Amino acid sequence: MSHPRGPLAQLRRGHEELVLGLLRKHGPLSRGELGKLCQLSRTTLYDILAGLVAGGAVVAAGPQDTPRGRGRPAETLTLNPEAGQAIGIDFARRAVHVAAVNLAHEIVGSASEPHDADLPWEQRVDLAERLVGSLNDGGLRLGALSAIGAGVVGPVGWPEPEDDPEPEDDLEPDEPAHPVQPLLRERFGAPVLLDNNTRLAALGEAIWGAAAGDRDVLYLRLSHGVGGGLVVGGALHRGAYGLSGEFGHITVDPDGAPCDCGGTGCLETVASIRAVLDAYRAAGGRADDVPELVKAIRAGDGTALTLLEGVGGTIGGVLAAVCNAIGPSVIVVGGELAETGPALIEPVERALRAQVMPVSRHRVSLRRATLGEAAGALGGIALVLHESPLLSRYPAGPDLAPDLLEDIKRRQP
Repeated sequence: MSHPRGPLAQLRRGHEELVLGLLRKHGPLSRGELGKLCQLSRTTLYDILAGLVAGGAVVAAGPQDTPRGRGRPAETLTLNPEAGQAIGIDFARRAVHVAAVNLAHEIVGSASEPHDADLPWEQRVDLAERLVGSLNDGGLRLGALSAIGAGVVGPVGWPEPEDDPEPEDDLEPDEPAHPVQPLLRERFGAPVLLDNNTRLAALGEAIWGAAAGDRDVLYLRLSHGVGGGLVVGGALHRGAYGLSGEFGHITVDPDGAPCDCGGTGCLETVASIRAVLDAYRAAGGRADDVPELVKAIRAGDGTALTLLEGVGGTIGGVLAAVCNAIGPSVIVVGGELAETGPALIEPVERALRAQVMPVSRHRVSLRRATLGEAAGALGGIALVLHESPLLSRYPAGPDLAPDLLEDIKRRQP
């Protein structure tokens, strides 16, 4: 079910979100309490509540326990956790991860499945739909939230400012930000918010994970690619064109291997899964994937331990340089390579402490990510809810599909 269209419908939707937000924040409330908090007229509030009750988003929670004098006790209203869900999808390089929360912000479930790196987008969306259908015993419904937050690998195109004479990319005004966007809208019939999946993982860790409650966070993901995200001053930082957090493309060896970005000797050519496994095999080790590398480390394989000592030192040097520029209080390291544990994390920390400014040396906390594969999908859900202070500077609103762009333009004064 898609959102209603037109100015009046959008205004009503705003009133509905206001009431739903108050119930989400404060729990069960009477109509009188809602009126004081939302400051809508009595007629408007009762009309909005009637629609939410009729649609099943809000249900009666029973009378309040507080005495009211004569007459019946006041009925309280509360969110119906079964009324609807928000969906987050992370389209990683070689897997799809999905997660969902209900109207009360309770996690309904999450699921993941690997796939070949060259799987077409139509089939990736098929896979995402099947995984979403497996959540909540197959009873997942978009309902009142009616939106999807999705993450994809690489930069995500956004429309350029009208006064920019030389756009940075070839994105046409009526072109979606990514080919998966219209596919998701057609399949689920809901608006789609889209961003880089690693930045969404940073958002997930900063809201629900290892950095929850911290205002200045650097997140690094070591996976098939190497990237990250920044939370600066309590807000997710996207950069002028949505290109922040590309730590994997910081040069660490000017004479190193060519990188997929077009550069040479980037961190990704040293610290990605492929780079580490290739280097391990070149040194005489045998491992086809990260779990096999982890087994070798646990068995005390000197080749693996020596390799990760060097990789960790390189990563720590990059983190120290970024710390000196940005000044985070927390660094979170995630991704599949982080599963190698102390063999990688300890040399990262030693290099970080050695190279960061002495005044910061004992003020930066290095932590392992806690959300695992669900981090990017949960970050996508955060975009849908758009209630975290971390998103105070993030562009809100519907997706960038052509018909909704026209709707946005019509509503502008």
